[in-house]
Amino acid sequence: MKEFINQAVREIEHGGPHIHFIAFILFEILGVLAFHWLFRILIPLLARITRTRRDSWRSTFKFMDVCLGLMVGCQCTKYLVNVPWFITNLLDKHFHSLVVFTVTFFCAHLLSSVLKAHLSRSESESSSMSILTTVIDLAVYMAGFLIILSSYGISISPLLTALGAGGLASALALQDTLANLFSGITTILSHQISMGDYISLSSGQAGRVVDMNWRNTTIRTSTGNMIIVPNKNISTSVITNYEQPQAECTMVIPLTVTYENDLQHVEDVTLRVARMILDRSQYGVKGFQPAVRYDKMGDYGITFNIVLRIKNIIDEPKLKHQFIKAVFKAYQEENIKLLIRHD
Repeated sequence: MKEFINQAVREIEHGGPHIHFIAFILFEILGVLAFHWLFRILIPLLARITRTRRDSWRSTFKFMDVCLGLMVGCQCTKYLVNVPWFITNLLDKHFHSLVVFTVTFFCAHLLSSVLKAHLSRSESESSSMSILTTVIDLAVYMAGFLIILSSYGISISPLLTALGAGGLASALALQDTLANLFSGITTILSHQISMGDYISLSSGQAGRVVDMNWRNTTIRTSTGNMIIVPNKNISTSVITNYEQPQAECTMVIPLTVTYENDLQHVEDVTLRVARMILDRSQYGVKGFQPAVRYDKMGDYGITFNIVLRIKNIIDEPKLKHQFIKAVFKAYQEENIKLLIRHD
């Protein structure tokens, strides 16, 4: 066995090109597998230490196992195999390109993960902000590509000149697309809208923002449907953001009682029910003092409003449902007469 191993080592060191190529492929595969298993152990460990979701770390280290494994395989081939000098030069250039690729991928993924963590309010995995991550990825990838070309002795000045001229022509041809792109970036950087915010547009659409890409903003309604709105319409529309400066908001429920009721008794019973609902419901704000405000004396009865506090605007129908059931039962027990119209 020992003699076989020694013979295999001598064959790898002094064998022909086919042996060197096989050794190169073998070192690359072993390097990728080693780092793949290393990151499978490292990512859960980092998630526990930093209290960051595993998906964020997986996104940050995406393709890192492959890049680092190829780098290790390249260096192992250079130092463990007796290859000619021109192959050594090729391996050096290959290693340099892999270093640039690795740094480029890592920087792009790290910046994307940081942006998602800081600009997204929602903890839902479906919430994303692909517009900024896409722009950053493209910028970092382009910088890495230019560095690689420069390292191989390829002049990048003509390429930059061509990109400048082509960019001007593209800007004229893609005015609508660029308007959506920069409208989306401006909206995000101004913090007018964050991922996960529940918004209402002046055109009537309302829902939770789940994505903003280079062209459209995706809004998920309370029924689960998706509304696709161009970014430039978002930037020019009058928007009500129910998450800023805080998600809690006040809701008003109107009721009408007949004239034969004792208004003080109606107010006491209504407030008692309102406090009970706010304390027991998962949608109400505990500790908030509800209010009853008599509004007007109509032809058939007296109208008043009950003011409650909810944790989020999307919880309004649920809390209203709970309150109406409870107050109707209390009114029956206390013999309070609600107005019933017979038209």
